[in-house]
Amino acid sequence: MDSVNRALEDFEKQRERLRSAFAAVGDLRPGSLVERHHKCGKPGCHCARKDSPGHGPNWVLTRAVAGKTVTRGIPGGAAVQQAREQIEEYHRFRTLVQEFIDVSEKLCHIRIQVSRAASKEAAEKGGSKRSSKPRSPKRSKRS
Repeated sequence: MDSVNRALEDFEKQRERLRSAFAAVGDLRPGSLVERHHKCGKPGCHCARKDSPGHGPNWVLTRAVAGKTVTRGIPGGAAVQQAREQIEEYHRFRTLVQEFIDVSEKLCHIRIQVSRAASKEAAEKGGSKRSSKPRSPKRSKRS
């Protein structure tokens, strides 16, 4: 039983560490950052040449919302790096959530084991018998 209590303590410490990590979560966003190049279609433009990658790069953030892909343009420069960091933070958050669920599930399982062991121990000792209150004798129905 001592090892069970030690495991219970360890999982509770893990859960507290995860709660602290949740408090430190910064700006986040789901999705993927995609670099796009496009050709404008004008015959005299540099993008019309065979070896040209086209215009760009243009950055877009894509993600699924209600089963549909939503695309949002991201300006170049610092905004691209900021979006990358927000996406990384989202992935870190999702990992934290999964770890929290796993630890919580283990805690619940151990607590059930502890409860069963306590019930079994009480039954072996003859404890946990229900004590009944003494009832007062029934009164006669005299008028």
